[in-house]
Amino acid sequence: MYEPDKVLDLLSGSNAGYTLPQPFYTDPDLFDFDMSAVFGRSWLMIGFEAELPEAGSYMAVTIGQNSVFVVRGRDGVMRGFHNTCRHRGSQICADGIGRAAKLICPYHKWTYELDGRLIGAARMPSDFRIEEHSLLPVRVERVAGCVYVALTSAAPDFAPFKAALASGLGPYRLADAKVAFQSTLTEKANWKLVMENARECYHCAASHPELKLSYPVSYGAAVGKDRLEYNRRLVERVEGLGLSTAAAVGSWWHVERYPLNPGMESISADGRPVVSRRLIELEEKEIGGLWWAIQPHSFCHALSDYAFMFSAIPVGPQETRVVSKWVVHKDAVEGVDYTIESLTETWTKTNLQDRELAENNQRGVNAMGYVPGPYSLDEDFVTTFGDWYRAMVGSAAGYAETSAPSGGPRFKGSGNARPFSVKDSDTEFKQ
Repeated sequence: MYEPDKVLDLLSGSNAGYTLPQPFYTDPDLFDFDMSAVFGRSWLMIGFEAELPEAGSYMAVTIGQNSVFVVRGRDGVMRGFHNTCRHRGSQICADGIGRAAKLICPYHKWTYELDGRLIGAARMPSDFRIEEHSLLPVRVERVAGCVYVALTSAAPDFAPFKAALASGLGPYRLADAKVAFQSTLTEKANWKLVMENARECYHCAASHPELKLSYPVSYGAAVGKDRLEYNRRLVERVEGLGLSTAAAVGSWWHVERYPLNPGMESISADGRPVVSRRLIELEEKEIGGLWWAIQPHSFCHALSDYAFMFSAIPVGPQETRVVSKWVVHKDAVEGVDYTIESLTETWTKTNLQDRELAENNQRGVNAMGYVPGPYSLDEDFVTTFGDWYRAMVGSAAGYAETSAPSGGPRFKGSGNARPFSVKDSDTEFKQ
């Protein structure tokens, strides 16, 4: 793995507002650096509280070479641990969702309580101190039904993001919902290419015919006066319902409500709700959606009828695992209130289209003809992502993060969320 100063040297000849030099998308040593200096120092969304309903419920995920899990204890508290046995290092929990009365290593059956304490280790020497071999913890935060982990203590202060998300997402009651479906896609592309694609909608009009029906994807001059007037009226109506349309932004996070296209109630194949039992206790049909996103890997949407999570998990220098989850009201019944096909159709097609784009992007970046290229005016949040990444490299090398942008991820990923915007001169909301 490169030392931070070496990575900084590799960046020194590149320009902000341009794509990164080729090694940042291809080099195995730089991938290892990203896992340590970027993902090891960030908050990561791994799922929802609803996935851990009872004592012993756990959720395990591997990020690069680092496996962690979160488990609900008998006291109801969710705790996170490195998924590594304190004996010889075997992985304890298989990736995914499960439930166990005790945490038992499959190799030599060392046994841990749900709070991480080692309680069983057969045939150890007389001077073995069992209390010194508890599982190593990771930080866990819960907010508005979402579960986040940090692999090290170097992750930033979570409190500002927690307050903003609790305020915006609270009305959707995700802590009392359920995950109706999960999909996993393997993309043969570096995680940064996957997320750069997820931070803009420059490509959406041409590449996402299903998404653009309900989700606004046009830009600049395409925002006509009729649409601006619609936005103004929608802002007034939504604010009157007690839902804020003001953006809350940090250096690594963003929470904001956005309008859908006129007449659209949800992100779906026809713009109509795909779940008859609403997440939010409001009867108003057109309220837009809530978008929240974090660097380096995730964006989410909450609509009136369902919520959607996108997570890009690095696997290798040119491989990323994209995990998507759809959340519905806890009492919604499959086949009665929704079908998996209608619930997942738009985002599944969008994800598959984006996989093709990201993998094609990787093939081009691998070629000797690749040189960093400039972003368009419609890729400003890709520039923000690049600025944030450069700031992370600088801070890892011992420099203050003074160059960190004031706005975190703003465009959701291929389903890019756009803020409410009502000024004629405002180009942040591009339709």
